[in-house]
Amino acid sequence: MDTQYQTTLETLERLRAESISAGGDRQKDIQHGKGKLTARERLHLLLDTDSFEEFDVLKVGRGGSLGKEKNYLGDGVITGHGSIDGREVFVFSQDFTVIGGSLGEAHAQKICKVMDLAVKVRAPIIGLNDSGGARIQEGVDALAAYGEIFRRNVSASGVVPQISCIMGPCAGGAVYSPSITDFVFMVEDSSYMFVTGPSVVKTVTHQDITSEELGGARVHARQSGVAHFTVPNDVLALREVRRLISYLPSNNQHRAPLLDLSDPHNRTDPALDYLVPENPTQTYDMKVLIFSILDGAEFMEVHAGFARNILCGFGRLGGQTVGLVANQPAVLAGVLDSDASFKAGRFVRFCDAFNIPLITLVDVPGFMPGPDQEHGGIIRHGAKLLYAFTEATVPRISVIVRKAYGGAYLVMNSKHIHCDVNYAWPTAEIAVLGSKGAAEVIHRKEIAAAENPEAMLNQKMEDYRKTFANPFLAAERGYIDDVIFPRDTRPHLIRTLQMLDSKRAEGPKRKHGNIPL
Repeated sequence: MDTQYQTTLETLERLRAESISAGGDRQKDIQHGKGKLTARERLHLLLDTDSFEEFDVLKVGRGGSLGKEKNYLGDGVITGHGSIDGREVFVFSQDFTVIGGSLGEAHAQKICKVMDLAVKVRAPIIGLNDSGGARIQEGVDALAAYGEIFRRNVSASGVVPQISCIMGPCAGGAVYSPSITDFVFMVEDSSYMFVTGPSVVKTVTHQDITSEELGGARVHARQSGVAHFTVPNDVLALREVRRLISYLPSNNQHRAPLLDLSDPHNRTDPALDYLVPENPTQTYDMKVLIFSILDGAEFMEVHAGFARNILCGFGRLGGQTVGLVANQPAVLAGVLDSDASFKAGRFVRFCDAFNIPLITLVDVPGFMPGPDQEHGGIIRHGAKLLYAFTEATVPRISVIVRKAYGGAYLVMNSKHIHCDVNYAWPTAEIAVLGSKGAAEVIHRKEIAAAENPEAMLNQKMEDYRKTFANPFLAAERGYIDDVIFPRDTRPHLIRTLQMLDSKRAEGPKRKHGNIPL
């Protein structure tokens, strides 16, 4: 019996060692030569020390559709669970050194198992993607395997946070799993995502294009909006994933963890009284306000390179995670366009799904005019942001810093779409139009008949600004709850969050709404 046990133990140790070294030293050297870590090295850096518990170490595939392909223990993906800052997470890490990390039936079964467990346990799912795509040798079984993963992505959406790290190739149908998840990280110069590769593009359009130009990290971070975060290398990517997890709850029934940064709740900042320029056309950086009010001046911006005229990201107020949405006057005057509406709308829906209060900082001149925007569907995209804010039931607070004009005022979390508490700075201008446009419409004939039309226009603009474009008229109507001094913004926000802590709001019973996608 002892001999049999010893033999079994030795066999198990041999098989585990074989699984761990499945790719071979040569493939690992090639991976390192590309500036990439191996699948196990990535998990070691992502998770707390000695916390990783692996599943299906000995699982193998069926060896291709004809059963003649070589089998590898683990089948090219490492799966299991571990912890980040002591909190449970489920992970899978595709191993490019084993069959190019290609996805076959057994490979997908391993991923599906951890996804199912993550939903049962109600813990985040983190996928480290580095794969050559579907395993061609397995034919339709590989396609079916992708479908099983997609179905689980959708089922887990809004239940547990899902995070994807693209750390190598991700092409064809494989791109749709990360795109369904909540956040996508991409590593610069070593990762790419596209549905059809450069060779297909050249065949169909006769256009020469590289993988980086077609679907590299910079393209998806700045143009397509597919990537929420880009980082220079694997190490920094994994560090940023750990940072993101620190802001998020484990599931939709929990709250995000509190973190005391020893930043006084009643701290004021007199410099904010001078943030907004006297000249209404002069720009300023909204990030100055964001960093001023947040605990420890810590702000994790989402989609930093995409639609930069609006800012979205996570921070803390009084130790509590909040989601911030803010117009950025330093870029396109903070105007709302199609990309900005999409970007902010999706962020708002994530925060609402996971019980993260929303803070909106408003300085918006309106929606972007022009045929390109209209033909590109700005009505449809703007409706996404309106829908997202209106549907959200988490605590919602808005601060109007300067301009809030027209329909954009309504869309940016106004009282009229049931924002809980709306503040305004004394510099706020709330109106249907800016003072210049309004004066030109209302006093057109008078201005045209004046001896000095420009002087008359300036006078009428000033009259309009004093009469209509100020926060006090809105405050009289109850649309603004209070006009506050800029320096006191942080204390007001923290105290209001405390008041709204027990907020409960439920809409009518329904399967789901029909957001204008």
